[in-house]
Amino acid sequence: MYLILIAITICTYIAWLFLNRRGKPPGPLGLPLIGYLPFIDPEKPYETLLKLAEKYGPIFSLQMGQVYTVVLTDQTLLRDALKREELTGRAPLFVTHGIMGGHGIICAEGNLWRDQRRLSIEWLRKMGMTKFGLARTTLEKRILASIEELVQDLEKESTKVLAFDPAPFLHHILGNLMNDLVFGIKYERDDETWRYLQHLQEEGVKHIGVSMAVNFLPFLRHLPSSKNVIEFLLNGKAKTHKIYDSIIEQRRKELPENSDSEANTPENDCILSNFVQEARRREAANRPEQAFCSDTQLRHVLADLFGAGVDTTFSTLRWIILLVALNKNVQKKLREELSSQLERAPTLDDVNQLPYLKACVAEAQRLRTVVPVGIPHGAVSETTIAGYKIPKNTMILPLLWAVHMNPKLWSDPGTFNPSRFLDDLGQYAAPSYFMPFQTGKRMCLGDELARMILYLYTARLFWHFELDVCNRDSIDLTGICGITLTPPTYDIIFTKGSLC
Repeated sequence: MYLILIAITICTYIAWLFLNRRGKPPGPLGLPLIGYLPFIDPEKPYETLLKLAEKYGPIFSLQMGQVYTVVLTDQTLLRDALKREELTGRAPLFVTHGIMGGHGIICAEGNLWRDQRRLSIEWLRKMGMTKFGLARTTLEKRILASIEELVQDLEKESTKVLAFDPAPFLHHILGNLMNDLVFGIKYERDDETWRYLQHLQEEGVKHIGVSMAVNFLPFLRHLPSSKNVIEFLLNGKAKTHKIYDSIIEQRRKELPENSDSEANTPENDCILSNFVQEARRREAANRPEQAFCSDTQLRHVLADLFGAGVDTTFSTLRWIILLVALNKNVQKKLREELSSQLERAPTLDDVNQLPYLKACVAEAQRLRTVVPVGIPHGAVSETTIAGYKIPKNTMILPLLWAVHMNPKLWSDPGTFNPSRFLDDLGQYAAPSYFMPFQTGKRMCLGDELARMILYLYTARLFWHFELDVCNRDSIDLTGICGITLTPPTYDIIFTKGSLC
């Protein structure tokens, strides 16, 4: 009798699955309740999804716990889908909705997201994230000052030991650059608060990955194995916001009530100051959207812009250093370009005459896409993609890894070859299917700032040093996948050799 009931239940479930999938993209069936989650490699989820794409095609679907998911692996489909308004939502994940509450920019959607994204882009441009202008020069000086500090730290450390891991130095310097741009403050290296914030960021990005099961099965947060992780995230969020509150309060005291926030002055040369001024203007005018500038929203915006800015850029720079140092011919060609084109350390005005520099940065971004599964989108209403029905609340995964590692688009895609980004005349040329900052309405809002940092840091590091990797034959280039794909720990020999 029990066997008959089990058989009937299984048959009913399978029949329901087939009926429910009618008109939707093809894909694996998975298991009841948990879907396909057990079959996704938590360490390399992008490779699992890539294998499914090879079987089911450029658009496929799967059930990930409670979240119905559609994966896009074709560059044309991806660009078309992510520019649509109906796909600008955030996937119904526990982290975005349960922990972050839909606040900030990364986890927000609808009018809140549109308002805060527009403001953030305006502020970044006013601070210098532009192609030209006085503000750009000021921003460049801030970036170059951080690089000079990094170079000095690396020179000093290289006199003590033959080889060392540059990551802690880079994390401190780059993190302080973002502290300056977001909060208008900087920390000393051994500052207790700063050390805590760095630790929290390093650990946090390991836990908030798209493969985190609690995202898709929220009830798992009550299990001992997941409870500690969730408590870490919640406690970290609370402690971080408490630190932010003290910074916010101090900044409010420092800012004059009638400061002209449209001018590029010290009172608004960071995100925090601009936000405070905007909130004051909205409150004074009693504008309805003043609710979008609440203290809760402010804390999350600060965390988003700082965290996203540091984590992605930090990981990318570590990949660039490792990949160029491992490939001696590439490094030689890069340093030869720098020495032949310049008589002094490179600046942003020099970048366009350094096509191989741009190619090295681009190739590192392609080969080790920093967010290989892309940032998940959510369908705010029912729509169609490639003729398939996409229900409301579907999670859309733009699998950038599949695009950047597609052998039909890139010859020998697993090889580090910057020359693929050079045309027949030796000039930098990036194809439309190169999407390091994703694409569409929710693409990275700080892409221009990231390019400034990546170009200047890379150019100046290889201007001042010749790099070599210790134990190069044992380096595993697979990477460690959390929110971002980070390189393994590695030690570098920095040989001082300025090209001037």
